[in-house]
Formats: sequence, structure tokens, C-alpha cells
Amino acid sequence: MSGSPPPTGGFVRSVGLFQATAINMSQMCGIGPFVTIPLMVTAFGGPQAVVGFAAGAVLALCDGLVWAELGAAMPGSGGSYVYLRQAFQHRTGRLAPFLFVWTAMLFIPLIMSTGVVGLVQYLGYLAPGLGRTGGDLTGLGVIALVVALLWRGIDHIARITAVLWTVMIASVLLVIAAAATDFDAHLAFAYPAHAFDLTSGRFWPGFAAGLTIGIYDYLGYNTTAYMGAEIKDPGRILPRSVLLSILGIMAVYLLLQIGTLGVVDWHRMTDPHDIASTSVASAVLEATWGEGAARTVTVLILVTAFASVFTGLLGGSRVPYDAARDRVFFRPYEKLHPRHRFPVLGLATMGVITAVGFLIGRHTDLTTLIQLLTTVMVVVQALAQIVALTVLRRRRPELPRPYRMWLYPLPSLVAFAGWCVIYGYADRNSPGRHPVEWSLAWLALGGGAFLVWARLERVWPFGGRETGEEYDAAAAG
Repeated sequence: MSGSPPPTGGFVRSVGLFQATAINMSQMCGIGPFVTIPLMVTAFGGPQAVVGFAAGAVLALCDGLVWAELGAAMPGSGGSYVYLRQAFQHRTGRLAPFLFVWTAMLFIPLIMSTGVVGLVQYLGYLAPGLGRTGGDLTGLGVIALVVALLWRGIDHIARITAVLWTVMIASVLLVIAAAATDFDAHLAFAYPAHAFDLTSGRFWPGFAAGLTIGIYDYLGYNTTAYMGAEIKDPGRILPRSVLLSILGIMAVYLLLQIGTLGVVDWHRMTDPHDIASTSVASAVLEATWGEGAARTVTVLILVTAFASVFTGLLGGSRVPYDAARDRVFFRPYEKLHPRHRFPVLGLATMGVITAVGFLIGRHTDLTTLIQLLTTVMVVVQALAQIVALTVLRRRRPELPRPYRMWLYPLPSLVAFAGWCVIYGYADRNSPGRHPVEWSLAWLALGGGAFLVWARLERVWPFGGRETGEEYDAAAAG
């Protein structure tokens, strides 16, 4: 059973509430708001971009309630894989959980790669002569360092995470404090004409783009769900870590967004040649406390970016482990390090894909990378998991649920609608890049990989046949 304790020699339950919340918040915040505020302003065409962060918060909170109920009920490593396996095994067999793991092996490292892209952007403030090649090599070096630090036991990693979380909070609070010392309300709320005209042809595409960027900034509230097998008292701690991290980051983001707009003219953020478009937090500190303070806080932001990549790969690398252990993914991914008990191949694979995604982001643009990763995750994770919640409520009412969604099913319906808006506008908001087509192509490739896996395992993929002999008979007949 997915909610059973890990087997002997498996993961160790050693992560408490503070560490779990810190892991989520470090992954959620990271470099995200420091690089996406200009993207949000560009999408909305003015300081009304704060609507995007608010909409992203609503979607994250509603979706977070889905994660909270499922994670508390089935606290295994792998997150969505566990939930989809339990919900859809009677209809599609192993297909849904396999495709989730397949897509997670792409979108989780892509999220991490955006953090490395942002880190290199801010490093450009401290080292303006870094150049394209130097930035590429620096980013690849950062990814290698993250993988090396994760190559150890969870007890050491939890302590590292607590330190990184402290630095993250300090960097965000310093930017908010600096903005408060020179805040201009007229500048922050100088909305252009027709900014909130819901009948115009610009508002809703801008809203969809802003919602995509906003939910990207909140992604990470589910990191501890991927680590359910390593959480103490998961029925209580896991949902609390999800909800506390969303509420905490929601407050931080709104203060950060409004404070930044009250110091830096939003027109500067749309100019690709202005420092405010690539390192807006540094621009805030430079305008308020001077260049020295700006450089100091930029260093803290670099540490924050590093923390987000670190915690993201920490949770993401656990995803294929449970699936491989349950014979729903390729077997080599079930191997744990003999001493430190972490999934070796999962961490190594996601490290490599993070490096590839980083190079894609560096040589295209950050918005394209965000659109791609969100469209990849929408169908097989976000929408499928919301459906899984309803299926499990009906099919398994006896399942112990330490936490039950408030106001069910309203939050799940709101989350479902929000994810549909993101997917429906993806191609329009990324012209010429075709993120929807790429996401469907990756799913099709996953379907092929699924059949290859089934042949290697000699199991019938779509139903109750379990043995190799039954697979051969069904395939021949």
C-alpha cells in the first residue's frame, strides 16, 4: 500500500514540520519572483501585473488543497505517481502513473533549470563581463554542485535546507524593506488606460500569461508530497507544510511585487537593455540603499536561487523511485545509494535534464521555458490529479484521510478551471514556440516508452494481467 511505512533499508522518516515547510518555501520562492516580476509586467502591460500574482496564489491554494488531502492519505515517495496509481489502476492499469513519472522526469528538471537561468542573470549584475559562454559554464557548474551536495543522507540535507531557507527569507525581506523606505504609491498604482477593461482583446491573453507566470512562481508547494516517505507523522505535517508555505509565500510575493513597482518605473522592466528587466531586485536596492547594498543582497539572491534548485531536485529525484519499486517504471530507478539511501539514477537523470533545460533557456528565453514546463505538467499531473481526488473519494471512501479538503469540491473545480486556462492560452502566449505541440509530442513518446517498458517487464500494460506468460498470450492473440 502506498501509505504504508517504507520497507526495511528504504527511506528514513526524519523531516519535521519546520524543515518540511522550509523545503517547500525554498523551492517556491527561490529566484522566481526576482526574475518574473518584469515578465509579469510585460504580460499585463503595466503595474496591474499584481493581478497575476494574486491569481497564481488562488490557483496554488486550491490546487494545494488537492495535494494536502492526497498526500496525507497516501504519504509515499513519488507524490502524484502514488495518487494516480491508486485512482486509475482499474481503468488504464499502469498507463496513468507511468506517464506521470515520464512527464515529471521532464517538467521537474525544467523548473530547476529556470532557477539556474535566473541565477546566471543576477550574477550578470555582479559580473557584467561574464558573457554568454561564461554564463553557460557557470550555470552548468552550479548544477553539478547541487547534484554533488545531494549525494548524501537526508539528515544532512535537512540541515542544509534550513540554512538555505534562512538566507532566502533574509534576501526577500531585505528587498521588501528597501522598497518600503522609498515607496511611491503613485508609481506603484499608475495604471495605464483600460488596464482592467475585461472586454478588450488584450486583458484575457495577458491574464492567462500572468496566471502561467504566477503559478510558476508558486510551484514547489508540493515538494514535500514527493518526499512523503521521509516526513515524520505525514498525515499531520504534510498538509500543514503545503498550506503554510502557500500562505507565507503569498504574503511575501504581494509585498515584493507592490514594493518593487513603487520604486522602479514599470516601463524600465519592459526594456531588455535595462538592468531592471533582468535583475529587478538589484535595481530596487541600488535605487534605495546604494550600489553596495545592491551587491550584497544580490549575493543573497544567488544563494536563494541555489536553494530553490537544491530543494527541487531533492524532492524531484524521489519521483521515479516508488514507481520503479512497484514495477511501474524502469527498474534501475529503484536503486538507492547503499550508504546514504537516496535514489541514485533519479538524481543523476534529473541533473542531466536540468543542464539541458538550462541551455535551452539561455539560448531562447525564460518565458518560453516557463510555458513549456507548465504545458507538460498540466494534463498528466495537474488535471489528472484533480480527477483522481474525486475518483478516490467515490471508489475508496474507507481510505483513511487525516485531512479532507475544505469546501469540497469547490477548490478542485477552481483549480481545474485555472489549469485549463493556462493550457488553452499556451500557444498564443508563446508564438512560434508551440509548447502545446511539444507537450503532446512528449506524451506520445511516453506512450511508446510505456509499451517498451511493458515488453521488458513482460506484463500486460492495460489491465489485470500480471505475468509474462499472460503478456505473451495477449500480445500474440
